Formats: sequence, structure tokens, C-alpha cells
Amino acid sequence: MSLSQKGSATIHDDHETAMDSKDVGSGDFHAIDPHSGVKRGLKTRHLSMMALAGIIGPGLLVGSGAALNSGGPASLLIGFGVIGLIAFSIMQSLGELTTLYPSGGAFTDLGDRFIDKAFGVAVGWNYFIIWVCVLANEYNVISSVMVSWSDKVPLWGYFLIFWFAFLGFQLLGVETFGEAEFWLALLKLVGLVAYFIFSIIYVSGGVKGADAFGFKYWHNPGPFADGFRGVAGVFVFCSTFYAGVESVAVAATETKNPGVAVPHSIRQVFIRIVFVYMGCAFFFGLTCPSNAPELVGGATHALKSPMTIALQNAGWANGHHLINAFIFVTCLSAVNSSVYIGSRTILYMAQDGKAPRFLGWTDRRGVPVYAILLTNACGALSMMNLSTGASKAYGYIINLSGVSTFLVWGAISLIHIRFRAAWKAQGHSPEELPYKSLWYPWNAYFGLISNVFLAFVQGWSTLAPFDAGNFVDAYILLPLFPVIYFVYKFTFKTRLWRPHEVDLQAGRRRDLDEARDVETRADGRPLPWWRTVFSSL
Repeated sequence: MSLSQKGSATIHDDHETAMDSKDVGSGDFHAIDPHSGVKRGLKTRHLSMMALAGIIGPGLLVGSGAALNSGGPASLLIGFGVIGLIAFSIMQSLGELTTLYPSGGAFTDLGDRFIDKAFGVAVGWNYFIIWVCVLANEYNVISSVMVSWSDKVPLWGYFLIFWFAFLGFQLLGVETFGEAEFWLALLKLVGLVAYFIFSIIYVSGGVKGADAFGFKYWHNPGPFADGFRGVAGVFVFCSTFYAGVESVAVAATETKNPGVAVPHSIRQVFIRIVFVYMGCAFFFGLTCPSNAPELVGGATHALKSPMTIALQNAGWANGHHLINAFIFVTCLSAVNSSVYIGSRTILYMAQDGKAPRFLGWTDRRGVPVYAILLTNACGALSMMNLSTGASKAYGYIINLSGVSTFLVWGAISLIHIRFRAAWKAQGHSPEELPYKSLWYPWNAYFGLISNVFLAFVQGWSTLAPFDAGNFVDAYILLPLFPVIYFVYKFTFKTRLWRPHEVDLQAGRRRDLDEARDVETRADGRPLPWWRTVFSSL
């Protein structure tokens, strides 16, 4: 058992009494994870839907309008495509690692094991920063949506209503979270499919009173709005939209069957990249002109969305109300997921000594109460936007998540490379892995190099003309990462692990449902078809 596991096991001794009486005696089959104290309650379909549409928030529906305006439809497609390739490479690395080691600490814990504990600390805090920024932004958007419908309650009033509502919901447990995410993600997919169908009908002349115009907006105002500068600027937008595809790794410990669910979910990320992101990029650019003034000057979030502009151009003047409702649904999902991912990140860090120890406590139901409270409290940063003086600082805080995404993704690729080095050094072959990454090592090195490159160049547009505030905002987390690393390293005397020293056994576990399967089919015969179907429900 690793030092981190010993520490967390000490905190959660009281969970041993909460184990399922039907468990077969192995920690692999406990309903409550014996190391972290969280409940293994997420089903395969929950994780699958998180991979397909989880964390898709208003940024994609609204923020892509600003990206379309600054770069044009071709830039939007290129940006989503390139960042999609990088995201795919990261998910391949993560799939191999997380299937073998379904640790809730995910890349933070694996950074400890394969590189250096100080490296895991730096990655963990950067990842927590991402979700604090995302959460604050989503709280601001969902409150703004409500104000646009009725201003009888002030913005801060709506924030308080949602703050307590989401806090209470998260405290219900991981099964409730998973079920809500499943249905909210399904609604998002249905909404996008409906818009894609509308787009095809609209550009083909199927809307009454509107002529067929095809690829008109690719010719006028044109495919590119600002040449190469516009293409480069879109990369930063796209990185924030893709943030969250790696979240299935954070949920691995709370999944009943990670050996089945994680590889399945990793494969579905490819569908998400092609259908959701590339689909949105294509149809937004097809139905909305990139020079539409509302994309940056709309009075509300819904009015800035390419979807709203397309509906209004098609003759539906009140179409923004429908898009507002769609944005509201995506906000519900995004806030719910942000609190979940942020709280689990800080929970596992606390259990391993990377954050205050009390944040690592869970109750007998496997709910990390203090971690949820802290993460949700960070959402109050959204109220900075109410003050004229603080609103600029709030804007800077929100923009931090872009570079943090590149840093965390690059770290995942590096961890994968180090894992393979240790795997080979200790006499193992890739054929022994339950899930093998495609095109290793080229995929992993592509992910590492591209993310390091983008982390350094994502703020280049602030150089000419030089904007001191935006320059600091774009690059402040780059020195913060090594500062956290070296301060922790020299303070706690951590060391870089050699490949032959890495513990390759701790943290591996079998699927929770496997205990029932072994018991039901001890003779080795296959399960009935209906058991196979319902095992994922």
C-alpha cells in the first residue's frame, strides 16, 4: 500500500462498518472505497453520458460566438479540429492509465506515483483552479439567464437560491449526481441534434420565407475574419470549451465497474469531438455570419449565441427565449459537474497531504461534505461581477482556466510516458494492459509537445499591441506551476522516481459487479443476455 493510501485509509477506518454485507471480502468489491471513503455508485451509462456531453456548458453555445466573430467559420473548424486531436491523444493516455489505476485522484495521484509528489501537487492545484474558474462563470451565467426572464429578484438573489440548491443536491450523494448528469446530458444532445436538423433545413430553403443560401457566409463575410491571427486566437477559445473531457478519470473511483465503464467512455470521447464540437463549429459557421454585431454586442448571453442569431434571421424573433432555456439546461449540468469535479479533486488532494487534511473527510454515505462546501463557496467569486471595480478582476480570473487546461493536459501525456517507461523497466509488456493507448508513443509525445507549445503561445496576441493586464492573465499560471513544484519539493524533500522504483501494483482493482458475476456464474458459463443489458443500467 502506498503512503497516500495508508493516510487515507487511516482517515476512513470508520467506513469499514458501512461495507456491503454481500461483499466477498476483498476491498475490490466494497461498495464504499476503503482508501478514499467515497461510494462506488456511478453506473456505466452515467460515465458514458459524462463522456459524451458532460461539462458542455454555455461556453460552447455562447462563447463560440466570440470565437466565430474573431476568427471566422474556417478558423472555428480548424480550432475545434486541432484541439480535438489533442484532446483525443490525451484521452487515449488517460484511458490506459485510468483503466489500470481507477484512482479518484486521477492524474494528481498518478503524477505522484510515476514522476514526483511535488509534480502531483502542482497538477492538482492547477486542475482545481480550472474548476473554480468554470464554476464562478457558470453561476454568473445561470443567474444572468434568470434576470433576463425576470428582474424582480436581483442577480445576487438568484445566485444565493442556486448556491443553496446545488449544495443540497450535491450532498445527496454520487448516485443522485450521476442520474442528474445522465438526463441533463441527454437533453443537451437532443437540443444539439434539433439545432443541426434545423440548420440543414434552414440553409436548404426549407424555412418559410427564407431562401436557400447554402455556404453563403463562407463567401461573405468569408471563411477567415482576421487571417492567421484569427486562427491562433480561436485556439484559446476552443481549449476552454474542451476542458472537462478528462473528467471521467476523476469519477473512476466512484464508478462501479471502471474496467468496463472507463474504456467505453474513453472511446465515446471521439464521438463527442466529432459530433458535438465539430458539429457545432460547422453549423454555427454555416447559419450565422461571423460579422453579426450581436455576437459581441448582444445584451444577454442568449443574444450573443450563433444559435439565436440564426433563429432570428430565419424569422423567429423570439427565438432567444428557446436558446435561453437551452443555456439554462446546460448551466444546470455545468454547475453540477463543476462542483462535483472540483470537490473530488480537492478531496483526494487532502487525503494525500496536498491540501488541508479536514477536506479529505467523507461521511458514512461516501459524501465529501467539507470538500463540497469549499468548492461551492468558490462559486461566490461570480458575485465580483456585480462591482464595477471588481468586474475586471473577475474577467481575469475566468480567463485563467485556458492555460491551466494546457498545463494539465500536458502533464497527463508526461505521466503516461513515465508510466510506460516504468512498465517496460519492470518487465511488463503492452499486451498485459487492459486498455492499450492507440499509436503509443507518438500519440503521447504529440499531446505533450502540442500542449506545452500552446501554453506558451496562447497569449501571443497580447504582445502587439502590448496589453499588460491581459499578458499577465495569459501567462501568470506558467511560473506558478514550477513555483508550486519547487516550493513543495524543497519543503518536503520529495524525489523524482526512477522507473524501476515505481509501484505498479497499488491502486489496481476489479469491477464491483464482478463479485455478483463470479457468484452467479462460478461454473464459467456466460451470463444471460438480459443480465448483460441491465448490468450497465
